[in-house]
Amino acid sequence: MALSVPERSARDRAAGSARDRAAPSRAERRSAPRSLGPERVLLGLYLLFVVAAGARSAVQLALHAGRAPLPYGLSAFAAVVYLVGFLLVRRVSRGGDRRPLAVCSLVELAGVVTVGTASLVDGSAFPDATVWSGFGAGYLFVPLVLPVAVLVWLRRAPLDG
Repeated sequence: MALSVPERSARDRAAGSARDRAAPSRAERRSAPRSLGPERVLLGLYLLFVVAAGARSAVQLALHAGRAPLPYGLSAFAAVVYLVGFLLVRRVSRGGDRRPLAVCSLVELAGVVTVGTASLVDGSAFPDATVWSGFGAGYLFVPLVLPVAVLVWLRRAPLDG
């Protein structure tokens, strides 16, 4: 005995084709391959700075913690900020809320400017370079440019949904 599949009504076919033309759902966007774009560059830079700032602060705190605990602690804080930034860029690139990343970028920018200024005004407080000292001069000023680039990306990237 053969089972027959009933013919779809014209209304069902029209509804299905309208659904097919609709914007992809959040789950479909997550599973779809993403293009290489600014978010990939930002993710790579954040990951690089998670490792750079984390490793630098770990070595500085392990070997010379008493020499300059505040600057070395600020490098550890920078590593945490970069990790949070990495996670938030990933979240935004998958359709998440942009506001937490904007706040994180402003905290990051404030940290770079504050530590950069303090390291130039009172160099003796920073006996060894940190990630944010000299406005990130030891890292080709990427720590100063990165939060600005994120804010520009957030402003220019199309809204999902």
